[in-house]
This record gives sequence, C-alpha cells and structure tokens, in this order.
Amino acid sequence: MRVLIAGGAGFIGAELVGRLLAEGHAVEVLDDLSGGSLANLAEARRSGGAFRFHQLDVTARACSDLVAHLRPDVIFHLAGVSPSLGHADPPRDAEVTVVGLLRLLEGARAAGSRKVVMASSWACYGELSPTELPAHEHLAMRPSTPHGIAKRSAVDYLAAARERHGIEFSALVLASVYGPRQLASQEPGCVARFARAAASGRPLRIEGDGSQTRDFLYIDDAVDALSRAAERGSGLVLNVGTGQPTAISELAARFAAAVASPLAVERVPARLDESMHVALDPARALIHLGWRPFTPLGAGVAALLEAVAREQTAVGEVHA
Repeated sequence: MRVLIAGGAGFIGAELVGRLLAEGHAVEVLDDLSGGSLANLAEARRSGGAFRFHQLDVTARACSDLVAHLRPDVIFHLAGVSPSLGHADPPRDAEVTVVGLLRLLEGARAAGSRKVVMASSWACYGELSPTELPAHEHLAMRPSTPHGIAKRSAVDYLAAARERHGIEFSALVLASVYGPRQLASQEPGCVARFARAAASGRPLRIEGDGSQTRDFLYIDDAVDALSRAAERGSGLVLNVGTGQPTAISELAARFAAAVASPLAVERVPARLDESMHVALDPARALIHLGWRPFTPLGAGVAALLEAVAREQTAVGEVHA
C-alpha cells in the first residue's frame, strides 16, 4: 500500500511508520512538528525511497492538495493534541482533530483513497461509572471535555464520509498509550515520568490521592491495532485497550518494586478536568481486527526502565 500518516512524527505515529515500513509499504508522513520531532523519524529517513516527509499543518488548505497529489490508499489521522493541551486550548484541539480530518477527507475524495483510520481517545466516552467498566462501544458517548467532544465529532464526520462518498473508516479508541519514545516527548505521561523518577531515586509525583485508574496500553500493542485497521474493522468504532484498570498509586508501587528501592511519593493537587476511572473492553477489536493486547504492564514498566538506563549510559559515555 501507499500510506499517509498525519502526525507521523509524534510518539505513536513514528512507531507506526516503522511498523508499516517493515511490512513493505510506502509511507508518506505529514507533520508540522509542533508536537512531533524529526528525531523520531531518523531511522525511517535512512530507509530510502519508501519513506517521504512533508512538513505541513494538517489544517492548512494545502493539506487536501497534497493528499490528492500523493494518492494514498490508506490515510492515518494521528495528528492531534494531548487531552491536557486540549483543555487549555480547545479551539486548537478542535481545529487539528476535526478541521484536520476534513482536510484529509477532502484530499481522500480527490485521490480515490479507500480508507481513513483515526486514532480516537477514551475521552470520547466521558466520565464513566464503575458499573460501566470496562467500557463497551455500545455505550453512549457523553464527552465532557473539549478533547473528548472533538474526538466524538470526528467520528460523526467519518461516518458521514462513508455514507456519502464511500470512504471507509475505522476509529480506534485508544487507552493510555505509553512506551520508551515517550521519555523524550513534550508531555511524557505518568508512566514515563515515573520511570525517570524511579531510575534516579526521586519522589514519584502523584496528582490527587492516586485512586484514579487508567487502562495502560503499551505502544507496540497500539501500533499493532492501527496497522491491522488498514485492512479490517471498516465502518466501526473499536476500543483498543487491555480492559484492566490500574490505579495510579498501584503503578507507582510497581515502579518502586521494579527498582527494588523505597521511593517517596509527592502528592500534588488533582487536575480539575481529570476523569476518575478508565478501562476499555477490547472484545470487538478481537473479533474485527484479530487483535488483543500482548504486553503485560510489568513488561512495559521494565521496558521503560531499560530505556532510561540506556539513555543514562549514553549520556555518561558522551561526558566520559
């Protein structure tokens, strides 16, 4: 296939680039580098003619023209901002998520592209009660944050494009994705933050009382689902998570156990917009994508700590 990845220089996007190149596809990346980095694409840029990079804002009118010119078979819409940045700047969040999608769909129509795969967020479900966990796709989406509202609106546009123009879609509702590349990101997330702190013996900073839960999904598992969605799961919203809620305090305890050292906990006020409990039921993804999560949280924690150790060793060798 010829694939276009909007947001391909970001944490998840760069990992997907590597996966698709390894599968033998031609990959075009569109990214304005506001959140991503060319360093994430260093290996891809050495791969030769199967990879090209285009620095462009997905919301620009020129985006549609570029898509039409490139004529990708499948488009991945991974461009977006984090939930916290979405709360701070709702207009930009909506612009990237919704207007960016419309630019891609306009180009897809002109190019004859067959499918758009969008990375959505658990925020589209809104605040979930314990009895609704793990969340199933049949739940009514009741987003209460700007980020969730934008993601929910994008799904409606995808469904309309399928109905009116025959462009297939899959919308993957991703859990809290984490992985080694997040260590260098602008907003590393609590797993990466805990890994850095634990490796250096610093206190683990917990927002609130730590009882809030998240569904932590390792990056390789998320990318596996995205890759499969290029050919499967058309016309569907699909949860991509483990189905297992993990309390933030439990995550901190796992890092302390992994480094075999007592670590202090630093408590800071909880964020006002934070959801309390999240877990996504992946049963539909198993049926329609043939996908299931395969990385236990313990293995993911170990991978983050190993990445920090490699990073520290490299820095030490430079200074030596």
